[in-house]
Amino acid sequence: MATRLLARRIWSICAKDFRRLPVASSSSSSYSSTVSPAPRSQHFLSRSRSLPLISSRAVSFNVQDQEDFTERVINSELPVVIDFHAQWCGPCKILGPRLEKAIAKQKGRVAMAKVDIDEHTDLAIEYGVSAVPTVIAMRGGDVIDHFVGIKDEDQLDSFVKKLVGQ
Repeated sequence: MATRLLARRIWSICAKDFRRLPVASSSSSSYSSTVSPAPRSQHFLSRSRSLPLISSRAVSFNVQDQEDFTERVINSELPVVIDFHAQWCGPCKILGPRLEKAIAKQKGRVAMAKVDIDEHTDLAIEYGVSAVPTVIAMRGGDVIDHFVGIKDEDQLDSFVKKLVGQ
């Protein structure tokens, strides 16, 4: 597990350096006149070319690393429901779609972050996750509520409504 955590940290550092590389542009005359080079100020994988955080179709996102968690969950203007889950967890596979359905009913007033505890052990430890599925509700970086285990759709709807303030 420590090896996996170390490899993830190294990968995230390398990925950050890779994002800073400028886009290579060629002004070779072998290209046709209809192909124009990319602007030099545009960087590979820059924020301006990234997808929006929450689209009308997607109600949830997978957390990539600690920096992504901080940016998209802790610093989010929207309330966020965090689903700590694992691939091998049977109840997690039942709860996930139910939770997404409850979030979708709020029509963009709340976001949902998915955290795989096997990939992000550090986040699971930081938030005291000892069993899965664990769901934590956050608003403004503060934990509002949480539960462990599976819930039915009515309980999930009331959990999300409480977070939104309805």
